[in-house]
Amino acid sequence: MRPKKTDRVLTAFGQSLRAYRIAAGMTQEQLAEAADLHVGFLGSVERGEKNISLLNIVELARAVQATPSELLSVLKVTMTKT
Repeated sequence: MRPKKTDRVLTAFGQSLRAYRIAAGMTQEQLAEAADLHVGFLGSVERGEKNISLLNIVELARAVQATPSELLSVLKVTMTKT
């Protein structure tokens, strides 16, 4: 069964977030604390299991010293793939 486009979007965002978190030298716990999120929720986002609000994306970007558009830039490729 082919994954839904939304699944691919959530997975791509989660992978992007994880890459930025690792590049920032942060654990999930550290990032969750910095963005005022529950670590379990953050893990679910990184695995592509949960959708996330725009306000949380802004807080996560701030915490990893990136812009929201940098975190979301992976979606340009994901949305065009079939």
